[in-house]
Amino acid sequence: MGIISGTSIARSELFADWEAREVATQFGEVQVREKGDLVVLNRHGFERPLPPHAVNYRANIEALCQLGIRSVVTLSSVGSADPDLPPGSLVSCSDYMSFAPKTFIDDRTSAFAPVLSNPHLAGIASRSSVEIVRDKVYMQTRGPRFETKAEVRAIRTLGADVVGMTFGNEADLLLERGIEVTAFCMVDNFAHGVNSAELSMEAFEALVASNQVRINQFLSDLVDYLSNCS
Repeated sequence: MGIISGTSIARSELFADWEAREVATQFGEVQVREKGDLVVLNRHGFERPLPPHAVNYRANIEALCQLGIRSVVTLSSVGSADPDLPPGSLVSCSDYMSFAPKTFIDDRTSAFAPVLSNPHLAGIASRSSVEIVRDKVYMQTRGPRFETKAEVRAIRTLGADVVGMTFGNEADLLLERGIEVTAFCMVDNFAHGVNSAELSMEAFEALVASNQVRINQFLSDLVDYLSNCS
C-alpha cells in the first residue's frame, strides 16, 4: 500500500522514523519512506520541496510501480470553490477534472477512461475520527499561483467543488498504470473570490497550520487502518 501527500507529511512527525529509501527510475530518483508493507511518498520531496508545477510526477508514480504498489491513498491540500464547504473540511473525491494531463503514453494506440474507485474509502471512514465529506469533484489547475476569481467562477460552473495543483496529475498517472486510488483532500482555504477574505500565501500558510491537528489525527488513523489491511 502507498500513501501520497505533501504539506501534510512535511508537517507531521508520524513518518519521521520510517526507513528512507532512494528509488532510481528512468525519470529521476525518488525518495520514499517505508515501514512494514507501507510506503509513503512526499509528492514535493522530503529534502528540498518542489512547487507543484515542478514536481516530477512521472518519477514519483514510476517509483511506486517499481516497488510493487497496486493501491494508493492520496491526501491533497485544496481550496474550496463551494461557500458551504469551509476550510477544515476533509473530503473524499469521487471524480476529478484535469485538462492538461500527465501521461506515460507516447503513442496514439493507447487510451483509457479514468475512474476513481476509492476502494478503501469505507474502511478508512469507519476508522477515522475526523469526519469525511464524500463525493466531491476535484479540479486540477497549473499552479504555482492561486487561481483568478474568473477561473474559480468557471471551475464552479463546470461542477468542481475543490481546486488544487497536484492530484489530477497523480490520478492520471496512477490510473494509467492500473493502480487503484482512494482520494482525500483537506480544505485549507476558500478559493479566490469565494468569500471576502484576502487570499495570500501568508494567510494560506496560517490556515494550513491551523488544520494540522486534524491532519495528524487522520494520518494516524489512516496508517492504523492500512497497517491492518495490507
